[in-house]
Amino acid sequence: MTSEASTVDTPLKKLVGEKTAKALASHLDLHTAGDLVYHFPRRYDERGEHTDIRSLDVGEQVTVLAQVQRTAVRPMRQRRGNLLEVTVGDGSGGVLTLTFFGNQAWRERELRPGRWGLFAGKVTEFRGKRQLNGPEYQLLGDSTDGEAAASEEIEEFAGALIPVYPAAAAVPTWVIARCVRVVLDTFTPPEDPLPASVRAGRNLVGIGTALREIHRPSSKEELYRARRRLKWDEAFAVQLTLVQRKHRAASWPARPRPPKPGGLLDAFDARLPYELTPGQRDVGVEIAADLATPHPMHRLLQGEVGSGKTVVALRAMLQVVDAGGQAALLAPTEVLAAQHYRGMLDLLGPLAMAGELGAADDATRVELVTGSLGAAARRRALTEVAEGRAGIVLGTHALLYEGVDFADLGLVVVDEQHRFGVEQRDALRSKADQPPHVLVMTATPIPRTVAMTVYGDLETSTLSQLPQGRSPIASHVVPAAEKPAFLDRAWRRLREEVAAGHQAYVVCPRIGEGPQSEEEPPREDDNGRRPPLAVTEVAPLLAEGPLHGLRIGVLHGKLPADEKDAVMRSFADGNLDVLVATTVVEVGVNVPNATVMIVLDADRFGVSQLHQLRGRVGRGTAPGLCLLVTEAAEGSSARERLDAVASTTDGFKLAELDLEQRREGDVLGATQSGRRSHLRLLSLLRDTDLIRDARAEAIALVEEDPELDRHPALAASVAALVDEERAEYLEKG
Repeated sequence: MTSEASTVDTPLKKLVGEKTAKALASHLDLHTAGDLVYHFPRRYDERGEHTDIRSLDVGEQVTVLAQVQRTAVRPMRQRRGNLLEVTVGDGSGGVLTLTFFGNQAWRERELRPGRWGLFAGKVTEFRGKRQLNGPEYQLLGDSTDGEAAASEEIEEFAGALIPVYPAAAAVPTWVIARCVRVVLDTFTPPEDPLPASVRAGRNLVGIGTALREIHRPSSKEELYRARRRLKWDEAFAVQLTLVQRKHRAASWPARPRPPKPGGLLDAFDARLPYELTPGQRDVGVEIAADLATPHPMHRLLQGEVGSGKTVVALRAMLQVVDAGGQAALLAPTEVLAAQHYRGMLDLLGPLAMAGELGAADDATRVELVTGSLGAAARRRALTEVAEGRAGIVLGTHALLYEGVDFADLGLVVVDEQHRFGVEQRDALRSKADQPPHVLVMTATPIPRTVAMTVYGDLETSTLSQLPQGRSPIASHVVPAAEKPAFLDRAWRRLREEVAAGHQAYVVCPRIGEGPQSEEEPPREDDNGRRPPLAVTEVAPLLAEGPLHGLRIGVLHGKLPADEKDAVMRSFADGNLDVLVATTVVEVGVNVPNATVMIVLDADRFGVSQLHQLRGRVGRGTAPGLCLLVTEAAEGSSARERLDAVASTTDGFKLAELDLEQRREGDVLGATQSGRRSHLRLLSLLRDTDLIRDARAEAIALVEEDPELDRHPALAASVAALVDEERAEYLEKG
């Protein structure tokens, strides 16, 4: 190890030794002093304020601060040797059993009752008791009351606040803490990237102070100030990136597509069989104004399931066709693309029959381009698109392939944008001579801070009203393990709906035998729970059992495209009573006669996913019913999540709950690039005000220095926190 001054770029092997540096690199992806000082504690334990052991979940990797209560040695039953059982407690009634196999008398002497320590491992359960098997641990001195200072050899825990780091089994938190102490002893912080005016105006501490205090806080107040500064850096970096993108995009040229009085759009509005909601009209006015400008529209249209986004998008597409251009809609699945195609043909009628008998005067053509088109049909469709006769083009990612050329692509509509990778969306945009206008649609409600942070370079429109005639959806949790009779009643309830002339969905988390699909959760978790229920296994059991005699169809992502379409069409036409499916029905599938959905293993789905799924029922005049079947125990976090879904149909409330339960990095695109998220402290849920303030500062700074030329340290910091891949994700999302 060295005592020379270190910087953010100093390799860790020069500071903590080759062996430890190798472990930090291989297990935690930490290579330099900068990586380590930006590896912030997950939380802080405090002597006298102990971890609530009772709140730990089985399967969780934990580090707890606890006191040894008693030890016991007993012979093992299956093999020779003894088993050491150590009971530790947190002072509030919660206890954990630590188990050590083999003859380890020295450990029994070390783990004396009364001693405090940090204990790290995976929580398991044995005969109703929670335990850690062979945990790593670090004892904190020889005190029985937990208040005395730690011994010299573990001085990194001398403070009242003990940092607990994101760790690995091979690199526990106390090893990280020791390495941080070594690095901080010689560390020269980087030049503060935040402009002095922003620091002073927002009362933020300097970067050197923040980095020291977050690891070795001198008080709770100083820790709060350090965290606030470092959160600010993260929020400011993201907002600067987005504001810069928006600033640049505002100067791009695009062909204006103004409304045409007496054109296709007016004819379409005149033949619509229902009134547009006030929300649809207002959003339509916003989009129409955007399309008429000489700069590309970048607008996010969010609306609850069934709020009428598709009609809004179709009206925008018709405005572009009226102005001589073409519009393309990119759907995530062939099932949804085909459904959009049929739905738009029905709505447009003679307006989509250009070149056919009975066509309207200003008619256009609507083409469907998917991977399953036959060679002749594909050639015909591509010719219609390339020569501009098809004003509206619908498809899956097949639209992105070479050979699909547009005469004049003026508008790209992306349906359910979160299903597409950045590169796919960009490939479709690149098919236009100039940047086309872009409308991104999502039925997943987005909390305000997520919209501000992930979609900060898009204007946002929201549809909150449901069209007239839409029916309410009732949702209930069915606790199958505790009350099997409730599950029997669920199947009888489904049969009653079918007897009344309606249809039903049964949704399973898994397809069945064969390789794992992207639409499936893991087959079984580390805690040994049974694999999730599968469509191909459940369907025959239902046909022979509780749903005997009903017409049952099966739908999942691995079926050939023509078979998927045939099943979906058969269900839509009323030739099937029950559709047993995976989440392939989550998005856009519209069968107004379907009134009941039973979701099996509902705890295996996310909150927003369940909300999307239940939006498939109650789309007609009859009320919808969604039954969430689960074996999750009452009081468990999974059960509480399902109770929350059942208690409200407010998608925005559920989106906030969903956000609470997801890693922030997922929201911010870390999983898109496969890299570790550099946004470690910022919470989109809890830091709304800070994010709003950072955006205001970012707008002011970019207006006076668009490329941050006068702030090179800040530009470098932004590049480090929001790397190029993530910046592209934010831009194109």
